[in-house]
Amino acid sequence: MAGTTQTTAHEHWGSRLAFVLAAVGSAVGLGNVWKFPYITGENGGGAFVVVYLACIALIGLPILIAEILLGRRGRMSPINAVSATARREGRSPAWAGVGLLGMAGSFVILSFYSVIAGWALAYVGRTATGTFAGADAATVKAAFDALKASPWQLVLWHTAFMALTAVVVGRGVRHGLERAAKILMPGLALLLVILIGYAATTSGFSAGVDFLFTPDFSKLSTHSVLIALGHAFFTLSLGMGIMIAYGSYLAPGTSIAGTALSVVVLDTVIALMAGTAIFPVVFANGLEPAVGPGLIFQTLPLAFGSMPGGALFGALFFLLLTFAAWTSTISLLEPTVEWLQERGQGRWPATIKAAVTIWALGVASALSFNVWSGYTVFGQNLFGALDFLTANVMLPLTGLGVALFVGWGMSTASASEELGLGETLGFRLWHLAIRFVAPVAVVVVFVYNLL
Repeated sequence: MAGTTQTTAHEHWGSRLAFVLAAVGSAVGLGNVWKFPYITGENGGGAFVVVYLACIALIGLPILIAEILLGRRGRMSPINAVSATARREGRSPAWAGVGLLGMAGSFVILSFYSVIAGWALAYVGRTATGTFAGADAATVKAAFDALKASPWQLVLWHTAFMALTAVVVGRGVRHGLERAAKILMPGLALLLVILIGYAATTSGFSAGVDFLFTPDFSKLSTHSVLIALGHAFFTLSLGMGIMIAYGSYLAPGTSIAGTALSVVVLDTVIALMAGTAIFPVVFANGLEPAVGPGLIFQTLPLAFGSMPGGALFGALFFLLLTFAAWTSTISLLEPTVEWLQERGQGRWPATIKAAVTIWALGVASALSFNVWSGYTVFGQNLFGALDFLTANVMLPLTGLGVALFVGWGMSTASASEELGLGETLGFRLWHLAIRFVAPVAVVVVFVYNLL
């Protein structure tokens, strides 16, 4: 915050590729491997993909560029980066609230995201040991319900995932975030290629690919378009302070626009690859592609349990899901750790303090599925309430704040200087999008989600 003793001697990414891999790792999470396939299934397949890609170009990319720009301009954590930039632009220090809201969002999201990531980690071993081999739908559902009903199992897996996250973040940018991205992201891509190869051997491959890539606009609705709009915003880790924090480590002279475009392209490719791996398995087993979140933890275990080699490839799938979640949890912890470091704390003490606090909130989310299930907030358990608060309120408001501050609070000269684009057509198009298109789109998503 303004007036707080700060240090700006942050590390830098070792290369542009390191930043891209880390940023893609943040963006590629459960939203790509879990959410994108099932919302595609619910909204007509290929036609939804076309609309989603248009939304990414119009909203996701402009705001991503703005967040990275803010981070590199301020060279500090989200709160202090926005505060410092506001002072330089002669704007109100209250703009720091945008960074505070984003950092708070990543803090809260990590607490319950780690619980779901723990499910994926648990399912690696369950699938590998043949737990679901020959199981029927009732057995698979009962196994998932039993996991959620066990406070000790949920807390155990949540604890394991938070420990994995803290170990990486505590090692710093070069030795922690960067090294993890260079290992986990190629590993994730390799697992996807293997699973797509497996999907190609199934009888449902043709139907799955057609479902994903053949547009049928008759199945699109206004609801579908708004879902695509919302997912285009959330899939890139926008509104969480993450890209501001990651941007603060980006070396001067690195093309922000080109780097952001690389992140968007890779994130989208991985989402489509995930769909290509999942839908053939669904169709080969005569299952319904539009079954919602249960597709991952109930439908797919049933499918893998009935297929030759299902134990191996099912375990690989949940390992993929674990990798994707891990690269995201690392990024969710970083903004808070960076801010604590600026307040004079060492990297490891800051990491441990942040991780333990977030872990404690996550325990409450885990218990809300079982022993605390009777306690509700506006009709939802704590997990659901925190999910709703962050996804529908905190993230859109942060994204809106970023768009308004960069589009209207920063001078055109400052934005152009940081992007290094000059008064080119590309810059003018981006500036138009960040000033008008993106704010309107975010407001539409915000209002729609609250109705």
